[in-house]
Amino acid sequence: MSGTLEPRLGDLGERGIQKQVLQPRYGAVEGFGDDSALLSSVTRPSEIVATTDSCPTPLVNLLGEPDLYHAGWLLATINLSDLAAAGAEPLGLVVNYTLPKTTTVRDFNRLLDGVDACCAEHGTKVAGGDIRDGDLHLTATAIGRCDPGARLRRSGAKAGDRLLLVGSPGYLWAAVLLEAGMAFLPEEARAAIWRRACRPIAQLKAGRLLAGYARAAMDVSDGLFATVRSLCEMNGLGAEVTGEFVLDEPVADVAAQCGLRPFDLAQTWGDWGLVVVVRPEDVKLVEKTLDEEFIPVQEIGTLTKDTRITKGTAPWDGIAQERFSTNSWHGGELSTLLTEVLGR
Repeated sequence: MSGTLEPRLGDLGERGIQKQVLQPRYGAVEGFGDDSALLSSVTRPSEIVATTDSCPTPLVNLLGEPDLYHAGWLLATINLSDLAAAGAEPLGLVVNYTLPKTTTVRDFNRLLDGVDACCAEHGTKVAGGDIRDGDLHLTATAIGRCDPGARLRRSGAKAGDRLLLVGSPGYLWAAVLLEAGMAFLPEEARAAIWRRACRPIAQLKAGRLLAGYARAAMDVSDGLFATVRSLCEMNGLGAEVTGEFVLDEPVADVAAQCGLRPFDLAQTWGDWGLVVVVRPEDVKLVEKTLDEEFIPVQEIGTLTKDTRITKGTAPWDGIAQERFSTNSWHGGELSTLLTEVLGR
């Protein structure tokens, strides 16, 4: 042993990790220990879809919450959210962990707990994966299925179609503002915001429900502006966004205390909603369908032949997290983040 009370992955080695950590957790999964993962059998005609994404440092970890559980949850959410944007049913998650040898077994188990809990919340499971030593890097691949011809894509929209936002925006950055002492809520409301910030939910049910109605869809992973811009570019269109957004009550309270408009929090990233494009005549039906499942949805704009993107009548050049740019998420000091994202 290394001399510490808490065993580390470097003390166990790959075989020890397999026997002492992974076997007790995943040994009952069919195909465990094989070179390939076995996903659920597909008994009806289907289109198989796949997505892969790496997990950045969760913002909540920078707010004094170092538990790797949150990184595990976020890793699963990021990938499952892409399946939601395709209207897919998840079949399983394949994970790839690169971890320092000094990682304790306890911390590794917390990472696995987060992934497993998020998968269970979304009706799926870890089907296989790989582990190696090195600098921390977390990646996963999610596999899903769609009925033939039902897969949602980013293309297919037309001028005049409506933009709908599915999900409840603003929770992550409301938590940041509370943690920074810029707003104050009763403990129960504060705890509810923190839980939502730590455990974002992929809109899988909404994606599947909308597969017959939506002309296009995309998840809000890099901010609302980046999502709308990508949909516009893919379809050769522009958009007029209303700028009128409804936030859940505790998030709206935080925004008001900080002198922010609801739009300022709604356009941020980290809440993993969907933007879906539907025909004008389908808006009410879509809203009714989602309301019956208690899934929040609100109309936020219209696609236009003019390729400009506006908020009302003014040009909109909003927040956009973009890799390989100065806006790429790389962590940082809380004060810097607040300035960059919210102008606080």
